[in-house]
Amino acid sequence: MQKMILERKNHITVISGILIATAFISKLVFGNTEIFLWLLVFASFLGVTPIAIQAYQALKVKVVSIDVLVTIAVAGAFLIRNFEESAIVTFLFLFGAYLEQRTLNKTRSAIKELTEMAPESALKQMDNGEFEIVEVGEVEVGDILLVKTGAKIPVDGTIITGEGYINEASITGESFPVFKKRDSKVFAGTILENGTLKIIADRVGEDTTFGKIIELVEEAQDSKSEAERFIDRFSKHYTPAVLVLSFIVWLVSRDIELAITILVLGCPGALVIGVPVSNVAGIGNGAKHGVLLKGSEVIGDLSRLDTIVFDKTGTLTLGNPKVVQQKIYTDEFEKIFGYLSSIEKESNHPLAKAIVEYIGDVKAYPVERTEVIKGGGIIAQIDGHRVAVGNVALMEKENVYLSERIKKDILEMQNDGDSLVLTSLDGEIQLLMGIRDPIRQNVKGTLQKLKKLGVKNLVVLSGDNQGTVDLVAKELGLTEAFGNMLPEDKQSFIKNLQAKGQTVAFVGDGVNDSPSLALAQIGIAMGSGTDVAIETSDVVLINSDFERLPHALGLAKATAKNMRQNIVIAVGVVLVLLISVFFSEWMNMSIGMLVHELSILAVILNGMRLLRYRLKY
Repeated sequence: MQKMILERKNHITVISGILIATAFISKLVFGNTEIFLWLLVFASFLGVTPIAIQAYQALKVKVVSIDVLVTIAVAGAFLIRNFEESAIVTFLFLFGAYLEQRTLNKTRSAIKELTEMAPESALKQMDNGEFEIVEVGEVEVGDILLVKTGAKIPVDGTIITGEGYINEASITGESFPVFKKRDSKVFAGTILENGTLKIIADRVGEDTTFGKIIELVEEAQDSKSEAERFIDRFSKHYTPAVLVLSFIVWLVSRDIELAITILVLGCPGALVIGVPVSNVAGIGNGAKHGVLLKGSEVIGDLSRLDTIVFDKTGTLTLGNPKVVQQKIYTDEFEKIFGYLSSIEKESNHPLAKAIVEYIGDVKAYPVERTEVIKGGGIIAQIDGHRVAVGNVALMEKENVYLSERIKKDILEMQNDGDSLVLTSLDGEIQLLMGIRDPIRQNVKGTLQKLKKLGVKNLVVLSGDNQGTVDLVAKELGLTEAFGNMLPEDKQSFIKNLQAKGQTVAFVGDGVNDSPSLALAQIGIAMGSGTDVAIETSDVVLINSDFERLPHALGLAKATAKNMRQNIVIAVGVVLVLLISVFFSEWMNMSIGMLVHELSILAVILNGMRLLRYRLKY
């Protein structure tokens, strides 16, 4: 019975409103006070029923909720035969709850839109070579799929044939289509606007970028910020306090109507709903604009940010280094290239890939007994020789002699901002390469926006040599730059900043960044980074769009400000109502309930403004 009544709460609201309107018409138009009173009595009983059920359910779990206050107030008004107040208060409370739920649903619309964007079917190549429509759940990694114009891409994958423009708004927030061709990466949930593509599935189901977005946003909605937890604790004490205040007023004044009015006016509804609606709207806005905020707690920390520490490679730079210059100190350079290429092919390091790509096709040699030197490079036995490949520190450790000419070449390359890779053969330098990683487009402008948003310290930490890091910092206008940093050095640096009272964010993309991402108050991962980095972080920039970082920070500050506004509105309205009941003649239960419901709508509508938030500069 209770469930049935609560499910029909909106119907009860409508009937209650009709009864009240009919009652006043019968009195004002026809002068029939008896029908007027009976209709109000019926409206009071009908309206208070779902409220009383919710109050009973709350008391069963030892919570004195707003419904308890309203139920007691309506019962008191009914006992003193103030049927107008009892009927109007119940109707306004129910109608306010209806409007509250409706507007709250709108704040979640951005997140609902995400789930509706999820692809449901795919054209999969079968064993006979034909393509058939299957459900997305039947697609596995390695399957070949066909995507036609206007269709949603069903999985994260790589294009094997075809080209076209893809709308990636569901992933990046940008409505401008992006041109994709063979070997380009594509994401589930994006739309092929023209062309026909064949793709091979790399990630399916919940493992796709789009699946992770939905999962992370849903988790973020369920989390509670520090402000929300405080308000939950406050409400548990505040609501019983209103009951006690009402009882004391009755003991002192013996005015039961005044005591009942205080119960109605003291309802903390706007206070309870104000902060959550701001958080949900803020998270929804971020999801639409390529920024994943993993929970309400993150918003609070991010809004207080004063220091951002960046990893260089893959964050400030593209993470796709190229060999830009070389110095050869041997006549047998073809053999040295073969040794170097053979060694570097066994490494996944970005510099190794750049070297292999630069050298191209050369004679391969079997590599024996490789030893990886942490923060230095690789030592290997190859073709009967001891070959060391790495930085200057490794050469010094190997006691490799560096002539004045070589030192001069090293200094020149460092001054050019290159990362250095030296190759020695049996203790003698054979080859020096300068490798450079291009800076991401528009990074400098993005960093300027961060400064305008109140970030005082912009720091870069990198494993590259100090000269390279200094040049990057100078070009981008960073506050500080530190090179030759191992993962544990980055952690120690962040700990020192935190010990000074700074609120630190770390921005990175690799496995080696994960400890720093976890240690910083806010870990910010590039969306194309490793799964470990993304899972460890608090904020994810989808599609590695560095320009989304100012939007994330601005949104967090706007959301935190919006929360404070809602708290002021909620507390201010309650104080004004309670003062008015003692120092004015016009305040009563009906007016108090109307203002109370309007305050709830005010904080919800204020929170909904965040859905339209965009950074102004």
